[in-house]
Amino acid sequence: MADGRTPRGAGEDGAVPVGPAPAVRPFLVTAGRVAGAGEASSGRTMPVETQLVATTTGLDALGLLSFEQHDIVAACRVPQSIAEIAARLRLHLNVVRVLAEDLRAAGQLSVHVPDSGATHDASVLRRLIDGLRAIPDSRGVLRDSD
Repeated sequence: MADGRTPRGAGEDGAVPVGPAPAVRPFLVTAGRVAGAGEASSGRTMPVETQLVATTTGLDALGLLSFEQHDIVAACRVPQSIAEIAARLRLHLNVVRVLAEDLRAAGQLSVHVPDSGATHDASVLRRLIDGLRAIPDSRGVLRDSD
């Protein structure tokens, strides 16, 4: 849960089983905005792999935040990517981007954008693929390599 307690039915890692999507439309959550405060002036959006971490100010302000902002800050007690937050909270990716930028501007989130050069390095992708192939499937069988 956003207040730090583990919800009923959660797994060992605290993840809640996926349920129905929220009924609130994304444009209502962001008040119709498609970019956060800093994104609007710079014209750049945060990549999905951007890491978000709650600040002390953000954790202290949890009771004052909107539902979605509260859940984002609470989930970011440990570093989380924008994509992870969107999936975990079942929010649209761009909604998380807009709210994360607002929270960063308010000093409630610390944002760490990865080096774009490292994300395009083929050796990183090769190591990732090799690591994924080293994980056995549900039958304990390793995947074939190419």
